[in-house]
Amino acid sequence: MTGGTARVTVRVPATSANLGPGFDTLGLALGLHDEIEAEISDSPGIDIAVEGEGAGELDPGEGHLVVSTMRATFDRMGLAQPRGIRLRCLNRIPHARGLGSSSAAICAGILAARALAATPYAGNPRPGGDHPPELTDDDALALATGIEGHPDNVAPCLAGGLTVAWTDPGGVPHLVRLLPHEAVRPVVLVPAHRLSTETARGLLPKDVPHADAAANAGRAALLIAALTARPEPELLLAATEDRLHQDYRAPAMPHTAELVRRLRRAGVAAVVSGAGPTVLALSTMNTQDLIAPEVGNDWHIQPLDVETRGARVVSPETR
Repeated sequence: MTGGTARVTVRVPATSANLGPGFDTLGLALGLHDEIEAEISDSPGIDIAVEGEGAGELDPGEGHLVVSTMRATFDRMGLAQPRGIRLRCLNRIPHARGLGSSSAAICAGILAARALAATPYAGNPRPGGDHPPELTDDDALALATGIEGHPDNVAPCLAGGLTVAWTDPGGVPHLVRLLPHEAVRPVVLVPAHRLSTETARGLLPKDVPHADAAANAGRAALLIAALTARPEPELLLAATEDRLHQDYRAPAMPHTAELVRRLRRAGVAAVVSGAGPTVLALSTMNTQDLIAPEVGNDWHIQPLDVETRGARVVSPETR
């Protein structure tokens, strides 16, 4: 890109939230990444090029989620808005599939703006070595949660690994980062069709039976143990049982619900990824070969690593 005064590249991972019983709490960062090159320009206006997912579909201007998040971040830091913003987006995370594409865009916008805040640009000079206002990692989590609405996807995107996220009584989000055992092998099963998070969330009841809530609390605690200790297939299967959201959302994604049932009958710890319709299998060496025979031709099977580092600014040498 030419004509700009500052440029950064941010790499952000896909995520899978809920993980079965951990509704709006648990999340896992996955080794599938979007890369966003952001540049501040002295020329006014927005210039966006998208390659991969969302090409030809995403808002080409101020409504683009990375752009609007960058502007919110500059505001949060008390900085002047730049005259122009240019983006080059290489999108690999499927959109509206339950793999955290919106959270990735939000986290990319925050990290890009935070990095660019350390550079001089028109309307935001840094004479005499002035330091930019600080945006801490906790601030980034709070801002991302405020834009996304829930911390379960933005937490693993920012921090990497397995995260437990919650909001305190004052409305401030927090996270704890853990690393799953290296024997855990995430596999995502991605369908061609999409499902919006708003549609899936709209199917959830306002109230659930106390017994179901108690069962999920126990399973979520068990899942932390099952993922961080050496995983046993039977324990992972029991730990991923859910009563709070998957069955309620099944009418909107019957093929997803049926695939989850088939995989679980075969002994695979399968869950709906986020709000769906992607299925996440938390497999081991003992169960990985059980997946493909149950899937069929309508799903893209993609084994992924757990992304341990989370979103970060990268140089060309570290991509």
